[in-house]
Amino acid sequence: MTPAELLTDAFGRISDGVPAVVEGLTEDQLALRPDGEGNSIAWLVWHLTRVQDDHLADAFGTEQVWLADGWQQRFGLDLEPSDTGYGHGPDQVAAVRAGADLLAGYHAAVAERTVGLLAGLTPEQLDEVIDDDWDPPVTRGVRLVSVVDDDARHLGQAEYVRGLLAG
Repeated sequence: MTPAELLTDAFGRISDGVPAVVEGLTEDQLALRPDGEGNSIAWLVWHLTRVQDDHLADAFGTEQVWLADGWQQRFGLDLEPSDTGYGHGPDQVAAVRAGADLLAGYHAAVAERTVGLLAGLTPEQLDEVIDDDWDPPVTRGVRLVSVVDDDARHLGQAEYVRGLLAG
């Protein structure tokens, strides 16, 4: 298995989980916030997808699907175009409302772009420094693993919230 195949499999597990976590839920159910303060399924799925879109676009020097394919307009959120949800407070989390089809559709578009970006990835490209604002500087490989980790954690949180809905 090549590094590109390994990463494709890891991101594929996220893209398999997203439709399952939103399927059959209403917009109100997707917006439910545990104890009225926690992150909703809608916010968690939107955020994990925005992070994947933003970070992979940056890592490969491409435009975000969010902007290039009109997803920002489809969601109609009152947020800056570059907003990924990082640092959102309770009011911003509550403002992220979307239906299951919209959330799953955006994630599917980002997942498709991700597979395309990873397809030609070489081991040498994994070692390239893409962000020298950190100590140590961040390589493309480290950034990709970080995104998979972040996405998996947020997907697990969304699955937990879905479990709360089942009662």
